[in-house]
Parts: sequence; C-alpha cells; structure tokens
Amino acid sequence: MEIFAFFFLATVITLSAILVVAFRNPVYSVISLLVMFFHIAALFVSLHAEFLAAVQIIVYAGAILVLYLFVVMLLNLKHDDSYQRQVWIGVGLGGVALAEIIYLVVTAGSPSTPALASSTMPQGNTEMVGRLLYTKYLFPFEVASLILLVAMIGAILLAKKEIVGFRGE
Repeated sequence: MEIFAFFFLATVITLSAILVVAFRNPVYSVISLLVMFFHIAALFVSLHAEFLAAVQIIVYAGAILVLYLFVVMLLNLKHDDSYQRQVWIGVGLGGVALAEIIYLVVTAGSPSTPALASSTMPQGNTEMVGRLLYTKYLFPFEVASLILLVAMIGAILLAKKEIVGFRGE
C-alpha cells in the first residue's frame, strides 16, 4: 500500500510540475504549482517527516506561492511568438532528464534503510528538531531572530520615512 501511495504522489507531482511549465496562462501555472507543493507535503507525511510537511505547506504553499501570485498579477505578461520553439526545447530537455532518471533507477541498487537513532523513548521528527534547535543550536537561533528583528525595524523606519517624505511633513 505504501508503494502505491508513493507512486501515486510521484505521478501527480511530476504531472503538475509539467503543467507548471506547459500552461500558457501564468495563473494556471501557479495553481499547478500549488497542487505540486501539497503533494510534496503529502509525500513527506508518507515518509514520516511531518515537520518537513508542515514547513512545506507553510513556507512554500503559503508564502512563496502568494509571492508568485503577486508578481504574476503585477506583471502585465504578453504572449509572444517564440512559444513553439520554447516548447520543443523544453520537450528535449525533459527527455534528457527522463533518460537520466531511468539510468539512475536502473543502475542504483535497492535503497538501504537508514539507521535509527538509539534512544529509550521513540521521538517524533518535530520533537527531535525542536530539541536540537533549543539546546545545541540555541545561540545561532537567537542571533538569527535578532538579525530578523533589526531588519524588520529597519524596513519599517525606511517605509515610514518615505511615507512622511511623500506627505511633505
């Protein structure tokens, strides 16, 4: 059953990735990208990587996709006549990539199972990431949060100066 779920998710991910570049309408491409992001998150869940699935949905399907939509809506994209040439270049590159994947699958042996961490209590993926983040990597985590805080305050001050300068105050 797990192998069926993997191949189903892999097929949907591949088809939606092809549709991202095949659609002429950029909004349809972004919707195909959203479908791909959600199926990648489902693939992470099937691999018992729940934390990565949550990050996939929050970061990619949430933030990055909204950014893409804003860019697509702000740009006035016009159609050009070089689309047919681009299709054939894309089909050729896709064929080369497919040949590489087939070669890697044929030449690779069966995947070995990863060694499990030895512990008395089984830990979830999110718990292990949280434990490392707040013990071993606490100082870099705090430094990164301070840098982001300073950048946010700087962006607010720069935006406020532009608004104040625009009003003539």
